Amino acid sequence: MFFRLAADLLVIIHLLFIIFVITGGFLVLKWPRMKYLHIPAAMWGALIEFQGWICPLTPLEQHLRRSGGQFAYSGGFVEHYVEPIVYPAGLTREMQILFGIAVVAINLLAYGWLLIGLKRDKKRKE
Repeated sequence: MFFRLAADLLVIIHLLFIIFVITGGFLVLKWPRMKYLHIPAAMWGALIEFQGWICPLTPLEQHLRRSGGQFAYSGGFVEHYVEPIVYPAGLTREMQILFGIAVVAINLLAYGWLLIGLKRDKKRKE
């Protein structure tokens, strides 16, 4: 029972991390110090997608599931949990690259917005 709960908790943490990677730049607009957590997380998320790697949380979750008597799935977190929700067809390498580009683009937009706001504030103070 413990291993199943731990695996389920890890899936929730994994999903929250993915959401943070994608949208965390907008949190930085409200809390600028969040950038120290978000920039490395976004870089890691984009790198995972660009390189086609499997996140280290996925094998850990699979191990916990096996230890709890459940069957471990093959592939990665995105293929197993996100793809069935978002995409009815199979995840391709091209789609992974598009995900990586989307992560970078969304966060460049957020950080660009932040920088424009900082420049405006600086000009007002001068």
